[in-house]
Amino acid sequence: MDYKYVIYEKEGEIARLTLNRPDKLNVMDFVGDGGLLDDFSAALDEAEGDDDLKALIIKGAGRSFCAGHDLERIYKVYEEWDKEPGKRRPSQRARLQTDRHWLAVHQKLLLHPRVTIAQVHGHCIGEGAAIAEMCDIAIVSEDAHISHAEQRLGFSGSGINLIPLFQTLGYKKARWMCLTGEAINGIEAERIGWATKVVLPDKLEEEVEEVAKQITLLPKDGIAIGKASNHMILDVMGLTSGWLQGYLTHTLFTNLRYESGEWNFVKNRKGEGAKAGFHKRDERYMRTK
Repeated sequence: MDYKYVIYEKEGEIARLTLNRPDKLNVMDFVGDGGLLDDFSAALDEAEGDDDLKALIIKGAGRSFCAGHDLERIYKVYEEWDKEPGKRRPSQRARLQTDRHWLAVHQKLLLHPRVTIAQVHGHCIGEGAAIAEMCDIAIVSEDAHISHAEQRLGFSGSGINLIPLFQTLGYKKARWMCLTGEAINGIEAERIGWATKVVLPDKLEEEVEEVAKQITLLPKDGIAIGKASNHMILDVMGLTSGWLQGYLTHTLFTNLRYESGEWNFVKNRKGEGAKAGFHKRDERYMRTK
């Protein structure tokens, strides 16, 4: 297939899916936008349907893996269901259906039949972090910038499939990442178990390719059985319920009522633009010495 925002390459038993919106740090939009997320979902389907494949590498073009969601699109995606967007509050059905289809892509990745390898460099925030968390293996550069800073919008531990994060890190560390939005580098990511392995930036590509080649030593049926077993284990542990947890809590968040004095990104974006709102969101969390 031809993609506009994804580069999909295949070499033998290994496929490489590159998020290709480097001018925007590979930020994601939403299902139905005809953008990066739609291409990403279709490329996952292509890899799933290719019986030759054993491993799927997911990486980002340019300076970042994926810096989260396109802050110009959030909330607006619900309004566009109406004939006159912005005239009324978005409907519950617009919110629920949009969020359900978006989180279904997460579930597709989590349960993908190929062995998935995240190749993480640069910014890996929010949606980017979730993508890496749902892969079987995450190999990161030492200088990667990993966070759930999207939680600073007010999510406070909701609104995305966070169950793999909690399972990987444990309760206290996962809650800390959600409540503060503070970033960790690749070295810390490996130390706390978020990453499978950390390497020097100039060794990242080489290491990922070597790991993918190791995966191809496994038999196809062995991988298929192993992934089916993994699915069962995820069910037993409750990780697959993240699809429901993610989209329902995200929809609930979009109805959040802000009290006097509380910071509201959408209000700030309307007055000053998304970029200014994004920076103000994080400036509020700067520590004073």
